[in-house]
Amino acid sequence: MFRSNNVTARIFERQISSPAPGTSVHCARRFYENIVPCHTIFDIECPDILFRKFSDDGQYLITFSRNHQDLVVYRPTWLSYSCREQDCPDHDLPSKANKFESFFTQLYSVTLACSGELICKDFFLYSEKNQFGIFASSTAQIHDAPAVGGAIQGIPSIEKITFHLVRLEDGVILDERVFCNDYINLAHSMGVFLYDDLVAIVSLRYQRIHILQIRDSGNLVDVRSIGEYCREDDELFLNSSTQCMSIPGRNRNHNVGNGPDHTNQMPEGSFLSGLKQRLLSFIFRGIWNEEDDPTMRMQCLKKKFYFHFQDYADLVIWKVARNTDNHPAFFAVYNMETTEIISFYQNSADELYTLFELFCDHFHSSSKNSFYMNFLSTHSNNIHALEQLRCNKNKASSLPQFVKKMLSTLPFNCQSQSPSPYFDHSLFRYDDKLISATDRHRQSTDHPIKFISRRQPNILKFKIKPGPESGNADTRTKKISSFLFHPILPLAISVQQTLFLQPAVVNIHFRR
Repeated sequence: MFRSNNVTARIFERQISSPAPGTSVHCARRFYENIVPCHTIFDIECPDILFRKFSDDGQYLITFSRNHQDLVVYRPTWLSYSCREQDCPDHDLPSKANKFESFFTQLYSVTLACSGELICKDFFLYSEKNQFGIFASSTAQIHDAPAVGGAIQGIPSIEKITFHLVRLEDGVILDERVFCNDYINLAHSMGVFLYDDLVAIVSLRYQRIHILQIRDSGNLVDVRSIGEYCREDDELFLNSSTQCMSIPGRNRNHNVGNGPDHTNQMPEGSFLSGLKQRLLSFIFRGIWNEEDDPTMRMQCLKKKFYFHFQDYADLVIWKVARNTDNHPAFFAVYNMETTEIISFYQNSADELYTLFELFCDHFHSSSKNSFYMNFLSTHSNNIHALEQLRCNKNKASSLPQFVKKMLSTLPFNCQSQSPSPYFDHSLFRYDDKLISATDRHRQSTDHPIKFISRRQPNILKFKIKPGPESGNADTRTKKISSFLFHPILPLAISVQQTLFLQPAVVNIHFRR
């Protein structure tokens, strides 16, 4: 059925007709075709802050002080002014419109980092259920730190990493959790995942996954640690077994007369970690079940398992950006309750890519309490995104390299995409190389980024132009841009900065 471009006609249509079951939200989002951030205020007068993002419910704008010490939280408001003329839309905006405070109200500023720590400006996770924010601060990295106490060789160390649980309503620090002499990848929340009230923190240095729970009272409670041990009583069982083996006479060799007691001491590091044992067992059983003939089974085990045993045993958890062309990478699916490995894939597996293409939504760890994050456009729920993915796949010169490139994004970083409806591929078409829902810096361009109507392919809905209105005079300096879209309102912030610590150019895009 034809839909009018007029907002009034759409409202009238909504009154006299009802959407199909399960499509009410998608029908409501079509109003964003008419309500777009079509007006830009260039180089706004802005405090000297570092922008992070909007919270997923749009209640808060998260920023940090330039010295990486303080958390500064704003509430999005709206520009309001009076006009006595009849043609108000044609008049220039008042002078106060060029001020950041006209669009945002500062709620508070609280110091998070201390004792030589700096706030990680790329890290922020939001618990929408109780409006808690998780922030991180850390000391500097030590790249040549010795591997002691079970640490992995070659992984840097950070003397102190602190996670802060903050109530965003008033800025009260509810709880903190400190990791000493460890390494957790904080950039873009790569090493931390939040699902409902459970927080998973990946320690790369000690190959452990710490599971914490956020209580409604604002406390961080330890649930379990996965890595060296898988079940909660594994450590108790192993220690009890070691003590039994160490009791004199319990394991004595009776063939030795009048000799010293020979007790079996368990050397340190004699066992592989529990998680790695689960993985080796899964690989072994998978190869074992491939053949029914005993002779062929043993040959297959020798070729596929025993010859590569040390390669499997040397695998480490590694969630950082790295070149997978030179380093083989694998994906394992682990059931935390049953402590079993469910599946195991190499990063070039066609089967995993097929699952990724068909069920991309299942790879996002969005909490069930997060309403807005359920409407992200992916190639498994949007035909336009799927067509774009398959077009890129057909253009790829090497299919295995394309598969590796796509699977290198797994697992998706937690809360790394904006739920703004202006990134909905069923509503707007835009250049993914210049702007996207993914929370990443982009190479800046002097040309405005166009958002074109998907339903009317030749209609330009609005443009987003980062940087000065007249463009950049120095074209040799490399510039990067970041974009913060409000998840509900027709409001966006573009920040253009250079690599030489020059003042950033902040533009505000809104519906006038």
